[in-house]
Amino acid sequence: MRKLLVSLVIAFVMMIPFSAMADEGPMKLPDSAPESAKMHNQEGIKHWNQGHYDVAFKHFEESAGIDASNGEIHFNEAIALDKMGQHGKATMHFKAAKSRANGNQAIINSPILNAHIGG
Repeated sequence: MRKLLVSLVIAFVMMIPFSAMADEGPMKLPDSAPESAKMHNQEGIKHWNQGHYDVAFKHFEESAGIDASNGEIHFNEAIALDKMGQHGKATMHFKAAKSRANGNQAIINSPILNAHIGG
């Protein structure tokens, strides 16, 4: 009976999306980012706040197409993908975010990032 209960609890926890573990939102880009990248990122944040995660992702993706050198944009892409249930792609962007964090502790210590990449 105890094994069954433990199995049910584990199964339940595995069904919870990573996004439910941490209520983290998108990040602003560094001041040094190109203006066009910052504009797309801000549009993505607006749509994120409205719950339009697919539209937000498209803007974050546009921003990354302009300048993919910073971790914040990869983080934003990752959390949008996570909200859309695309956890494999989200994990790839979380890894890129961490490798390009440049000391940003909000990225490095992010609960959702670390839940995806096991950090």
